[in-house]
Amino acid sequence: MSTLAVHDHSVAHHEEGHEHHHKATFLNTYVFSQDHKMIAKQFLITGITMAFIAMTLSILFRIQLAYPDKSFPLLETLLGRFAPGGRLSPDFYMSLVTIHGTIMVFFVLTAGLSGTFANLLIPLQVGARDMASPFVNMLSYWFFLIASIIMLSSFFVEKGPASGGWTIYPPLSALPKAMPGSAEGMTLWLISMVCFVASSLMGGINYVSTVLNMRTKGMDLWKMPLTVWALFLTAILGVLAFPVLVAGVVLLIFDRSFGTSFYLSDIVLNGKPQGFEGGSPILFQHLFWFLGHPEVYIVIMPAMGISSEVLSVNSRKPIFGYHAMVYSLIGITVLSFIVWGHHMFVTGMNPFLGGVFMITTLIIAVPSAVKTFNWLATLWRGNIRFTPAMLFAIGMVSFFISGGLTGIFLGNAALDINLHDTYFVVAHFHLVMGSAAIFGMLAGVYHWFPKMFRRMMDERLGYLHFWLTFIGAYLVFFPMHFMGLDGVPRRYYAFTEFESMKRWLSVNVFITWSAILAGVAQVAFICNFIYSIFKGKHTVQNPWQANTLEWTAPIEHVHGNWIGEIPTVYRWPYDYSKPGHDEDFIPQTVPFSQTMSSNLPHDFEDNPEGLAEYNKWTATQKANEEVK
Repeated sequence: MSTLAVHDHSVAHHEEGHEHHHKATFLNTYVFSQDHKMIAKQFLITGITMAFIAMTLSILFRIQLAYPDKSFPLLETLLGRFAPGGRLSPDFYMSLVTIHGTIMVFFVLTAGLSGTFANLLIPLQVGARDMASPFVNMLSYWFFLIASIIMLSSFFVEKGPASGGWTIYPPLSALPKAMPGSAEGMTLWLISMVCFVASSLMGGINYVSTVLNMRTKGMDLWKMPLTVWALFLTAILGVLAFPVLVAGVVLLIFDRSFGTSFYLSDIVLNGKPQGFEGGSPILFQHLFWFLGHPEVYIVIMPAMGISSEVLSVNSRKPIFGYHAMVYSLIGITVLSFIVWGHHMFVTGMNPFLGGVFMITTLIIAVPSAVKTFNWLATLWRGNIRFTPAMLFAIGMVSFFISGGLTGIFLGNAALDINLHDTYFVVAHFHLVMGSAAIFGMLAGVYHWFPKMFRRMMDERLGYLHFWLTFIGAYLVFFPMHFMGLDGVPRRYYAFTEFESMKRWLSVNVFITWSAILAGVAQVAFICNFIYSIFKGKHTVQNPWQANTLEWTAPIEHVHGNWIGEIPTVYRWPYDYSKPGHDEDFIPQTVPFSQTMSSNLPHDFEDNPEGLAEYNKWTATQKANEEVK
């Protein structure tokens, strides 16, 4: 289907929609909305809520690590039986770690990040009236919300929420009697994740369909912003990888409820053999990490696309190496499916197979390095505007570099065997995946807040938020590298039980107070966010003087994004500071015929008619100069 045909169809659909659009009510406008812009807001607000819950859980278990032998009566008041005598019970400590990780990885950094910005940006940046299927898009949010509610409801069952880490390895997850967190809480975890995957699949199929079929006239793949490329490839990753997790979860439910032995063998519980034979917990690890490692890039690629856009806009420079950036995203998408085994070097894997996974892991660092180089080259000698969004995008690059370098250590099998399940791993993935993705998400919130809510966020609070969060994140996670190098294991309830680890107690106190500092910084953000929605300064149509299509849509949200015909695209999205033009930006909707003095021959690679016109204009200008 040609882009012209799709464009004409979207206009007809828009006109028909005005004739038959139902009367706006509170329910179909704010609750069961099928408008991608409102669904983006729903994903964002739900994601922020889940992030604050996960942050609270992390501060609770950090207090336990910093003061393992102290009693806090307030904890018993708040948590009841889960904190007898004012100290977290060991089982509940593991539950906090499990639910914190689950919420952050899936509910914040996957659904909150992709759900928000794929919904907001894909239709607006490719020139579509809405998603390919608005109804399925609405369902994707509601499945996400249901999954979130089920996950949080596990705190209210008798034996508490799921335990065993966010990776839920058997046998803890497969034996309901193994520990309190293996009972009803684990069942709710599994049901929640099935609903979550359903949400992700509905969203992903919608995003892919919209990008492939609903681009406006002139918007070919090489004119799409890097945000759309990143969200498009992230959706493909999710559609291919998440069903494998569902398969693993279904087999786990069979083991838990129907007496099968997919993951269990030779289990003795309280001195009694359980009669399971032939299963292998390593099978679950293969199924989990076949999703789990693409999941790392499902989390980070949207942040890469958002940061690329924000860096270019606020550097007032074209993104360096646009084609290389796209090919590196494609390379990451393909390679991410063949590196999952580096999470399993300590499982007794054949050394030859371990070597294969080690090589592919090191190869996938190449496209990541290309992106890092291109970001730095974009910043080099740019006319940089240090908006809060720009600071968070630069922070994302910083965390991606510092966290990514430690990934080279863990990708090497000989080193990983020593560092596996230590705090070195915690430091690595919290920098490269957690902090980098969060900073990319926050860069997007600050940058596109005017498009979402038609108001501006307060810059001073934005700067305060950035610096406290940036400093706090490094103070929390950087010391963990040294703990890991000393062999300090992760997930332990109290290090005072081990003489060799007592010297790290003061570092745990330092990390905990740094985490509290970073948590307080988020109060500045949430106050800024809520206040700006209702009382912020009204925005102009294109506050950042950006080139992409979303800034051509009216400030007031309308059904179908644009009044009348959708704009036609003529150029790529990064024509900033082009010599010969009187402004430092040229929107994608400006024809080359209106910018002859700044045109270059390579602007017309796929446009021979335009090139002929440009050559004619150049010859005329040269003749006029000779006459003068």
